Amino acid sequence: MSGKIRRCGEDYTYNLSRSCPICGRPTMIAHPARFSVQDRFGAYRRMAKEGAAK
Repeated sequence: MSGKIRRCGEDYTYNLSRSCPICGRPTMIAHPARFSVQDRFGAYRRMAKEGAAK
């Protein structure tokens, strides 16, 4: 069991297991990625986002 809280994408319940106890589907980590000022790949992400918006 991991120490991070997880969320089911189907019924939006929170738990600590890798599968939802209600529907049995896999859960995902509920927290966003950690922010860093020294982001090495930020320029590439911004270019991809601008290209997708066009």
